[in-house]
Order: sequence, then structure tokens, then C-alpha cells
Amino acid sequence: MAGTVKVKQIRSSIGYPRNQQDCLRGLGLRRINHERELQDTPMVRGMIFKVRHLVEADPPKPPTDK
Repeated sequence: MAGTVKVKQIRSSIGYPRNQQDCLRGLGLRRINHERELQDTPMVRGMIFKVRHLVEADPPKPPTDK
């Protein structure tokens, strides 16, 4: 099972291509300073990489065993 990664939007998407705006929306980010904790999957990592200039991402946390 994958861990989680915390993502925070730090810049506005205004003036950037539509596909980058769509990536932010796909990550669940709606506005500046909005944070989400997402599963650490290759798809999420790719989206973060595409908008790395608009977001901050904390290092992934390992999964917790219950």
C-alpha cells in the first residue's frame, strides 16, 4: 500500500496553460494555500511534477500499519 504526500498550492494558475490548471484541479487544489494529502502513486507524482512551479510537496510519508 502506498504512503501519502502532502501538496500545497503556493502560486496562482492564472496565465498558465489549461493542462496545468487541470492538473491542479485533478490534485484537488482550488486556491492558493489550499492543502491536500494524497496517496503517493505514480499518477499523483506525475501531476505534481507537471505543476512543480505552482505547488509545494512534502516528502512522502510511509504507510502506517494498523
